[in-house]
Amino acid sequence: MITRPWLVVRPRRLPISFRVDRRVPLVLLCALLVTLAAMVINIGVGEYPVAPLDVIRTVLGLPTGNPTDVLIVNTLRLPRMLVAALVGLGLGTAGAILQGLTRNPLAEPAILGISSGAGLVAVTLIVVVRNVPASVISVSTFTGALLITGLIYVLAWRGGDSPIRLVLVGVGLSSMAAALISVMITFGDINDVQRALVWLTGSVYGSTWSEVWSLLPWTIVFVPLAILLARDLNALSLGEEVARGLGSKIMLRRGLLLVTAVALTATTVAAAGTIGFVGLVAPHVARRLVGSDQSGLLPTAGILGTLIVVLADLVGRTIFAPIELPCGLVTAAIGAPFFLFLLYQQRHT
Repeated sequence: MITRPWLVVRPRRLPISFRVDRRVPLVLLCALLVTLAAMVINIGVGEYPVAPLDVIRTVLGLPTGNPTDVLIVNTLRLPRMLVAALVGLGLGTAGAILQGLTRNPLAEPAILGISSGAGLVAVTLIVVVRNVPASVISVSTFTGALLITGLIYVLAWRGGDSPIRLVLVGVGLSSMAAALISVMITFGDINDVQRALVWLTGSVYGSTWSEVWSLLPWTIVFVPLAILLARDLNALSLGEEVARGLGSKIMLRRGLLLVTAVALTATTVAAAGTIGFVGLVAPHVARRLVGSDQSGLLPTAGILGTLIVVLADLVGRTIFAPIELPCGLVTAAIGAPFFLFLLYQQRHT
């Protein structure tokens, strides 16, 4: 009998352990190197080009011989790139969690309505309430995402939280939220509507260090939490009966995983708007590279999500320069055909 090569990690002073496929560290290292290279290129490309070595020197605080590089890199481009990276990391991780929970390869934050719930609250504040500080919008989007997730959970409940009902109810509530957003945009002030439309498309344009610092704590808390819950997600991916037989506390673990996915999605929506399909594409590519074990899938999907958003922002800035396309438009152009392809593959299941 052929056994799969596993790498087991048991920290001596912590009551936790990890088991990952031996391919995972190599894949993660390669993905991380490609992502770092894409980040350096993203920072260096623009109307004022900066050489890759000068980008690295400036970020590390080393002299480059040109004081303008510090302003261009550290003040204008680095925060934008970091926001794109953190948004991609959150969306990739959240998408992997939702696909595992629902056992549905088409699941992702936008399709399940989590992004729409956060977007509905944000558009209401921008178009209806008006002149709301960005900090209030950030907190409110998380509240909106949490409320719509709770509503999905309640409406899908029928003696248990069926993954199929979660998807169906999520799609329905997402459509309702989209309809309400359309009504507000139709009757709103043109200036507020324009701001809301740019935000809904999903863009990291004009991102500053304040967005970076607002995203960072959520990422530091919830991405490691998702990886710690990978074993429970593996059990839940096999079905409730199997998970219960393995001793997993289904309701508690599923609730923690849902809150994790909601937190990661809501914070990215607050920082960059609704960037779709990243949570769909990244987990599928990761699954091809490292398999379906969540211990390796979750971090790989997160890194690939980072790479996708960073590249989408780079393409959006350069393909029609000096006109900039929102990175959400670029991810939609890639993700929509990918979604149709997956839908075609699943037509008989």
